[in-house]
Amino acid sequence: MTIIVAIKQVPLRDSPLHVAASGLWIDEDSLSFEINEPDAYALEEALQLKEKHGGEVVVLCAGPERAAQTIREALAKGADRAIHIETEELNSLDTLGIGKLLAAAVKGENPDLILTGLQSDDLGSGQTGVVMAELLGVPHSTIIMQVEVDGARIKVKRELEDGWFQYIGMPLPAVLTIQSGSNKLRYATLMGIKKAK
Repeated sequence: MTIIVAIKQVPLRDSPLHVAASGLWIDEDSLSFEINEPDAYALEEALQLKEKHGGEVVVLCAGPERAAQTIREALAKGADRAIHIETEELNSLDTLGIGKLLAAAVKGENPDLILTGLQSDDLGSGQTGVVMAELLGVPHSTIIMQVEVDGARIKVKRELEDGWFQYIGMPLPAVLTIQSGSNKLRYATLMGIKKAK
């Protein structure tokens, strides 16, 4: 089973933000960055599925050269390999533009499953996974709390409002957006950090 996890590098949550001189985006020169927290839960879900069913986890990240730090973190946690779409223009793209970039990179991989976080901590649109699925022509589901693989199909548990859940069966390949808090996040091991370098 090949699982692709789309991750994003975002500013640290407590970073002081200042508008750039252009007035179009924040000044990133003084910021520290980390993996988008919802994407960290998607990565954890993928790693747990790999442990149960075998296969490989491929991290997919679009962003500038500095995003390599976040990719190395994902590799240190257990991802097998990574695809870095190096671009400085990510902030000028809308969700459709980002979805097209990611979907184009995924096509040659023929994944069984694509996971994303529910939304990004910086923009929070929550649309990237759904847009990717539509561009790839595969089924998708959002706000996923649990994934069970059964051959060429999966069963997912979705969180609804007011404490309700929905269980859906889907064929593979599929795209899922993972809800934050669905798993306990793992730390990178010393051996994983050495391998990721």
